[in-house]
Amino acid sequence: MSDDWVRRRTEAAHEHAARLAARQDAEHARAEAMLAEFVAAAVAAGLPTEPLQVKGYGGRGTARTPLRGWYLRHDRTAAVSADGDFYVLIAPLSVLDRVRGVRPTPSRPPLVLGAGGKDGDSVDLVDALARLLPTR
Repeated sequence: MSDDWVRRRTEAAHEHAARLAARQDAEHARAEAMLAEFVAAAVAAGLPTEPLQVKGYGGRGTARTPLRGWYLRHDRTAAVSADGDFYVLIAPLSVLDRVRGVRPTPSRPPLVLGAGGKDGDSVDLVDALARLLPTR
């Protein structure tokens, strides 16, 4: 293999990674806009928030959080806070976490919740949000 071939392959890999990152960033931005629109509509409709909890891996208990918002999945493993932040609400929990509670960190939302999981475990974000809003 020549040095030129290696250089071209490296450049192609970097270009591919940059395009993937740009596409993912655009998808996250679309999802963030959808969450912001949902929160505004939910507040306008008077949709009540509820306290959000983190579930332990393998069903090992729950932990309180200081957050209020809406669960996006029936299994309560993803939610949007009243501030419009997206949270994955499943984590390894210690006994102390279950007693004291935890402060989850927001993450960038996906357009498909549970993508790459088992069949039937994924749901489009737009569908999850529409399910929560009352029909007029």
